[in-house]
Amino acid sequence: MKFILKNLFAMLLFSNFSFAATDAHNILKNTDQARGGGFQGVVWDMKITSRDGTKVDEPQTLLVKVAGDSFVAEVQEPVRSKGTKLLQVERNMWIAKPGLSKPIPISPRQRMNGQVSNGDIASTNYAEDYEAQMNANETLDGEECYVFDLSTKQKRTTYDKIRYWVSVKRGVGVKAEFKSVSGKLIKTARFAYNNIIEYEDKRIPFISKMTIHDALIDAETTMEFGTVKVKKIAASEFDLGQLQ
Repeated sequence: MKFILKNLFAMLLFSNFSFAATDAHNILKNTDQARGGGFQGVVWDMKITSRDGTKVDEPQTLLVKVAGDSFVAEVQEPVRSKGTKLLQVERNMWIAKPGLSKPIPISPRQRMNGQVSNGDIASTNYAEDYEAQMNANETLDGEECYVFDLSTKQKRTTYDKIRYWVSVKRGVGVKAEFKSVSGKLIKTARFAYNNIIEYEDKRIPFISKMTIHDALIDAETTMEFGTVKVKKIAASEFDLGQLQ
């Protein structure tokens, strides 16, 4: 009898764990979609404004095209940076600038502008790139949230660890703490979703603003997402040979 009860308990425990893991994966997959992940083609405009103390840098605007695990972002302004491109194909990333003979390999973790890393420009794929531990729910700004501790599965993600708050009601990420491999807090981000896209006969909330605060100094960067369109993107857009 004890043997049966012991095995029954083990089966229930495994079943609950499997359900929690599946549930976490689905929740993260939905949050990824609200930040550009999981589409065969989506395009948006982006404006980046950075502040360091009282100094505000000149805004930078980009045109971003995403398809699956690939993206290309081209700087539109300021004029001195116009034509600079970032390209990511699967886990690899390059930058190309007018005047350079060929694209240069870069890391998603390198700073691009203010507090924004190269990988922050891309769509997210937290559901596939991170192991997720689901914690007890918390209330954030009066909204009940799932809380996840995410640990990277591979070295080419933008961050090693993330604590992620996801709205239970809306199914979108509302806050993130980005951490080093040791768990040290690097940056904090908050998200707004005032964009709506039409996809497979559904209206899906889409990110409109991401504000990133440095954990150590008085500095922040705001990424504003403008017009968003779901559309087919030619494979040649993500061809490294065509990047220059």
